[in-house]
Amino acid sequence: MVNVGIVGLGFIGMIHYLAYQKVRGAKVRALCEKDPKRLAGDWRSIKGNFGPKGQKTDLTGIAQYPDVDELLADPRIDLVDVCLPNEWHTDVTVRALKAGKHVLCEKPIATKPADADRMVRTARDAGKMLMIAHVLPFFPEYQFACKAALGGQFGKLKGGFFKRIISDPLWLTDFYNPETTGGPMLDLHVHDAHFIRLIGGMPQKVQTIGSMRGDVAELFASQFDYGPDGPMVTATSGVIDQQGRAFTHAFEIYLEKATLQYDMGVPLTVYDAKGKAVQPKLGSGDPVDAFVGELREATRAVRTGTPSSLLAGDLARDALVLCQKQTQSLKQRRAVKV
Repeated sequence: MVNVGIVGLGFIGMIHYLAYQKVRGAKVRALCEKDPKRLAGDWRSIKGNFGPKGQKTDLTGIAQYPDVDELLADPRIDLVDVCLPNEWHTDVTVRALKAGKHVLCEKPIATKPADADRMVRTARDAGKMLMIAHVLPFFPEYQFACKAALGGQFGKLKGGFFKRIISDPLWLTDFYNPETTGGPMLDLHVHDAHFIRLIGGMPQKVQTIGSMRGDVAELFASQFDYGPDGPMVTATSGVIDQQGRAFTHAFEIYLEKATLQYDMGVPLTVYDAKGKAVQPKLGSGDPVDAFVGELREATRAVRTGTPSSLLAGDLARDALVLCQKQTQSLKQRRAVKV
């Protein structure tokens, strides 16, 4: 049994708590939250853009800590699940690793590559696992695409196009602060940066065009240059002002023997070399189930002592670097070496 302590009871913390209830071999033993109502189980103030609404939750038998150091001192806890705002990821993760705990930290790994390096280095020195909760590879369509791209059943990766657009999240007061949330690049596009790194490796250069809002990228398109023998990869992401536009993500992935096409709300389609168009049967469309898969992978890694390739800290650090390089390219209006 992997005993879990969740730090932070915002929307993601609540979703993780609910998802753990479906993960065999994992048990939430402790929660840490400064808001006394939420810590006591009154989650009615928690809101998000998917999943169930926050409600009153019976936390009988679960330790409730208002201070993170109390949770880190709990000898029962094997895995600390950090669900805090982005700017707090590094500090709490490093403290948890030094306290002898494995860590699953929400994405992005940090707001600065130097902080990500410190997190990865601390995990290595402590002999503990650092996992970053990039959930995209656990959504059925992206899971299928990842296995197809890395498994070789359709040949080599030739290219891909990725899209992720939202209307302006007006309820987030610091969304465009580069020191806290990091704007659309770090809070939105980092999903695709991680997935691109996962299936394609690190490109040689990136070039980004688009618009800035203050010090962060707002709406942008990027080319990932893998050299003359590498895949052709592009991505468009960011925020638009029209509130009627619902969140969307999409991709087309080009392999030697197939093309994979997906747009949110439309089933994944595989176009094969024989001219057939097949819509494979996939898992549940409930987004909470993707988090169940993610947490199942994290607890499997802790239980078996075998690190997760999908949740690896190094991989998440590379995704952060790609985002930083894209912002640099957008500001300087030129291609930037990675």
